[in-house]
Amino acid sequence: MFAARTLHYPRGHLLPAHSHDEAQLLYAVAGVMEVETEAGRWVVPPQRSVWLPPGAAHTVEMRSEVDMRTLYLAPGWTTARAEGEAIRLAEMSRPAVLTVGPLMREVIVELVRLGGGTADERRVGHLLAVLQDEIARAPDLPLHLPMPADRRARRVAEALRRDPGDPRSLEAWAASCGASRRTLMRLFRRETGLSFGAWRQQARLLAGLAALAEGGGVTAAASSSGYATASAFSAMFRRALGVPPGTFFAHPDHGPRAPEA
Repeated sequence: MFAARTLHYPRGHLLPAHSHDEAQLLYAVAGVMEVETEAGRWVVPPQRSVWLPPGAAHTVEMRSEVDMRTLYLAPGWTTARAEGEAIRLAEMSRPAVLTVGPLMREVIVELVRLGGGTADERRVGHLLAVLQDEIARAPDLPLHLPMPADRRARRVAEALRRDPGDPRSLEAWAASCGASRRTLMRLFRRETGLSFGAWRQQARLLAGLAALAEGGGVTAAASSSGYATASAFSAMFRRALGVPPGTFFAHPDHGPRAPEA
């Protein structure tokens, strides 16, 4: 029903595009991962996990040295519940970064210790049931950067992802990709679910978060994400995640609210 692995990777290591028949839960004990699918990118800070549904092609880039625990879960596991019992897992058809509370963390660690063996199937079954409940209740963290498919909007998105501090206006970006201002606005809204301004703020948030997780201070994170001052970055961070940047990593159990549009 499941398999488990303990993995260690150096900073900069890239796992090229691949997929699994099973659902996958990646838990970053330490370090920062960046997971990419055709739908976008997810930054996974330490003490958080990323859910990958069966068959989701993805790459994983290590933004720092990473100590990882991985569970591979049979596709049917997500719906193996009592009849009529609702569970969010059955609806998780896209990747998501999840808060890992103390109980969920201990269950993951114990399942990895057991290693997917069948020596104590009853114990494994109980642990997997608890894991289902914990994942079903775990808040999604707003650490996703959706990517547009249209080539014009994609060109702008890729440029801003590489340099989120680029100060060019919407009009200038539209001219650079051969679209009108109105067209570019429409493309971002239709293909990412965010306005152009909200998308750019999300790109800056994730760039700053990655810089913080890699050991940089708030001032360095502000600079790397295009904010002129640490206070401006901190205000944006608090609006998006509900806590100041200095406490985000100190309290991995919190469940921040969704970012403001």
